[in-house]
Amino acid sequence: MRRDWEPGENEITPERLFRERRRLLKGLGAASLAMTFPSAALGNDCPWDRPVLGDVGPPTALRAIKSYNNYYEFSPEKEPVRILAQELTPRPWTITITGEVEQPLELDLDTIMALCQEERIYRLRCVEGWSMVIPWQGFPLSTLLEKAKPLSSGKFVRFVGTYRPSEMINQRRDTLDWPYTEGLRIDEATHPLTLVATGLYGKPLPPQNGAPLRLVVPWKYGFKSVKAFQTIEVVRQQPVTTWMKAAPSEYGFYANVNPEVPHPRWSQRRETRIGELGKRPTQMFNGYADQVAHLYTGMDLERHF
Repeated sequence: MRRDWEPGENEITPERLFRERRRLLKGLGAASLAMTFPSAALGNDCPWDRPVLGDVGPPTALRAIKSYNNYYEFSPEKEPVRILAQELTPRPWTITITGEVEQPLELDLDTIMALCQEERIYRLRCVEGWSMVIPWQGFPLSTLLEKAKPLSSGKFVRFVGTYRPSEMINQRRDTLDWPYTEGLRIDEATHPLTLVATGLYGKPLPPQNGAPLRLVVPWKYGFKSVKAFQTIEVVRQQPVTTWMKAAPSEYGFYANVNPEVPHPRWSQRRETRIGELGKRPTQMFNGYADQVAHLYTGMDLERHF
C-alpha cells in the first residue's frame, strides 16, 4: 500500500534540475522568485553574512513536505493536517517583539515580507526519527531582533504561536497547553543559521508548513521550529516551553540533534529520510556541528538535552 508521503512519478524535483534552477535564478537576480515575493529580492545584496554550508543532499519531494506534517494545533496525526490547516487565515498578520528590548515593535506581514530574503536548503530532523531536506525562503531571525535592539539583560528569546481555536481545531482540546510556546538562548536566536521562513520550493509557505511565518533552527529537533508565530519576547530567564510542560522527562529546552542521547522510548542513532527506503546515521547537531558546536563548549550535552 502506498503511504501518503511517498513521491509519485512527477512529484519530486530531481537534484540536477533543482540545482540548475538555482543557478538560473542566481543569474537572473532571482527574478521569478521576486515575483512570488514581490517586495523581497531573494539572495540579492542581503545585509547579513551568509553561513557557509555543505551539500545536504537532494531536496525532499514537495508533495511529501506538504503532506507529512506535525502540527498539533490541527491534529496529533500527520496526514489530516494538510486539509485542516487550510482553515487558517494568514492575513492580516502581525509580529510583536517585546520584553528586554530598547524598542518594542509591532510589524505587519507586508513590512516583514519586504525584508531581503534568500533561499536556504536545510536538513530537518524530527525527534520521532524521520528527516527531510527542505529548500526554504526566508531571512535570519537576527534581522528582526536587531530592529528591536535587545538589551544586555535579555538572555533568552520566547516565541508564542498564534491562538485561534476557531480555525485551529485541535486548540479546542487540552492536548497541549495552548498557545504553542518555544524558546532559544539569545546566542542561538541570533546565530546566522536561525531562519524565519516565509516560503519553500520558491512559493509562500503552505498553511500546513507554518504559514505565514515559521522559525527554522536546523541543528535542533523540529519541534523547536515553532509554526505561525506572532510573539517574540526577549526575556531574562529560560522559558518553559510547550513540550517541556507536556513531557519534561522526554523533551528538554535545548533539543539539539544528538545521536548519543536517546529519546526515552527510542534511539536517535539513525533516522529515516522521507522518500528513502533505508535508514541513515544521525549526525551530531544534524550535520551543522562546524557552525554551532562552539555555542555549547563546556556543556554536558547529555544533561542539557
